Amino acid sequence: MIARAERAQRRLRAAAAAAIALLLGLLLASPWRAPLDAPAFDRLSTIAPPKPAADVVIVSIDEPSFAELRRQWPWPRDRHAELIKALRGAGAKVVALDIVFSEPSTEAADAALAQAAGPETVFAADRTVIDDANATQAITVEPLPELLANGADMGLATVSLDGDGVLRSAPMGEDAFAAVVAAKLGVTSSARAGDRLRFRGGPRTYATVSYYQALDPERFLPPGTLKEKIVFVGLSLHTAADAAAGGADAYATPFTARSSLLTAGVEVQATAFDAIRAGDLVRPAPLRAEWLALTLAGLAAASLARGGRVGWPAAAGAAALILAMFGASWLALDRAHLWLSPLPPALALALTIGASAALDYARERRARREITRAFGQYLAPELVERLASDPAALKLGGERRTLTILFCDVRGFTTLAERMKDDPERLTSLVNRLLGPLSEAVLAEGGTIDKYIGDCVMAFWNAPLDTPDHAERAVAAALGMLKAVDRLNGELAAEGAAGEAPLRLAIGVGVNTGDCVVGNLGSDRRFDYTAVGDAVNLASRLEGASKLYGVPLLIGAATATRVTRPLVELDRIAVKGKADGVAVFTALDGAAPAEQELFLAAYRAGRWNEAEAALASLQTHPTLAAYAARMGERLASVRRAPPAAGWTGVFAATEK
Repeated sequence: MIARAERAQRRLRAAAAAAIALLLGLLLASPWRAPLDAPAFDRLSTIAPPKPAADVVIVSIDEPSFAELRRQWPWPRDRHAELIKALRGAGAKVVALDIVFSEPSTEAADAALAQAAGPETVFAADRTVIDDANATQAITVEPLPELLANGADMGLATVSLDGDGVLRSAPMGEDAFAAVVAAKLGVTSSARAGDRLRFRGGPRTYATVSYYQALDPERFLPPGTLKEKIVFVGLSLHTAADAAAGGADAYATPFTARSSLLTAGVEVQATAFDAIRAGDLVRPAPLRAEWLALTLAGLAAASLARGGRVGWPAAAGAAALILAMFGASWLALDRAHLWLSPLPPALALALTIGASAALDYARERRARREITRAFGQYLAPELVERLASDPAALKLGGERRTLTILFCDVRGFTTLAERMKDDPERLTSLVNRLLGPLSEAVLAEGGTIDKYIGDCVMAFWNAPLDTPDHAERAVAAALGMLKAVDRLNGELAAEGAAGEAPLRLAIGVGVNTGDCVVGNLGSDRRFDYTAVGDAVNLASRLEGASKLYGVPLLIGAATATRVTRPLVELDRIAVKGKADGVAVFTALDGAAPAEQELFLAAYRAGRWNEAEAALASLQTHPTLAAYAARMGERLASVRRAPPAAGWTGVFAATEK
């Protein structure tokens, strides 16, 4: 049964893992994966980012420049001409203006800008894609042709945002603004579709000077600030730096998640140029590599979950592997400029382990319910809770254990049933009133109630959970049963009607210890958790034999050696079906009388007169009086028919 359950659990785990792998595999090839990859890329790409190029300088069209020049935007183009001349004079290698001059202004201003622009100058162009129901149309806005007459170039400064509004994609094509700037230095762009930019930092990462400072570098800037520099000119307003506020020509980048600040478009262009020249554009890993990572993650999850229940070790192993995946992804990004997202394999691992844990939890909940249902009737609640919390403590299918077994039977139940045959409801109520406290006495000592057989109760200790003092507890439960019967008899006497003989109940209890087979025993259709073995049979025989000795409790020798409370040896008996005799004992409220020990010694030695004298003194003992009477009858019998030579005093019982 356990093997079938384990196989079924493994099949469920395999099915869950296959379903997870299939869903994530479909996700890899779908457009829905972008929102999944984006946060991971943002976090990993901003860990220890590359240093910005030292020869890139941003000339910022910013608030201080507006205040200094005292002009609203747009500024006259002859002012930009002055800037180009100033930058050239300061030694700039390339001047890239991230400004689109597509419409004519004044003739003089346009001519001044055209004359100032030379081979080191790059102007920005823009491309807008318009989608409507009928067609997709691309509109390119280029700088005035005369601005390119003296060798200046133009490049598309258009950027592409991801679906979440964050700029991660690298500009593609040789006509991209950053690529044209790189070409001025003899560097050819290798950007391909899907390539990503790895930003060097948040806003103002590159060396930045204000526009008004660049107009007069000798006055406002340290010497050599612009010498041999690649200069990007564009809007960079502090008032538009907040992502929540938005702003013209300012974009969210991977660093925005950390700082909540936007990066100016001119700095984006500088970053793209820097990445193209450094050759560290980040390329997506091929789909086959992602599938391989997903497969390896699934195999790792299967390995972690194969050992049975998915617990903390498996969870810790999964967490360590997920951290390793993120570490490997960062290394691939940092060293190989390759983006292999860690999220799909990490999700495969986490979801597979999580699904396995959920299946284990569901199985354990089911097992707890089954254990509670199966054992709740005959185990103490605290033992049921312990067993439900640790089902592994229950070995199903049978195991060999040393148990202490108790049988309890109602004396004279047949006579009682005959007396109450016309009132079966009262008889049933009486039996329940008796069995209730008897069961409570067992449960109070942590015993397992095996079964009720009519008016008989069978219980045992040391299964399904270990109970080191099982013999001591069983004897305590037996004494508790006797006290419970005394209390019930008192209640019945108080309830009796006038003139009616009061009901008085009596029980016999047998307790024995020995090796048994305990477990779920029975047929495929019905089985119970029970114990079988010679020790069980002897306990049952001892319960029956208690009538022969006139005592309510008879304890086997194997139990007596395991208890600390004082016991009284009564006899050696060979129960029906057994040839060998065993010592039997009972428990008294007080100390054992010395006459009892004298009687047994004399009886077994055949000294009948001494034995008779010892018995006479036991006739008044509150518990052993009936025993003394029974043994007196036996003594008279052996006197009439003396035993053969070699007699050891073992009494052979002829009835159960």
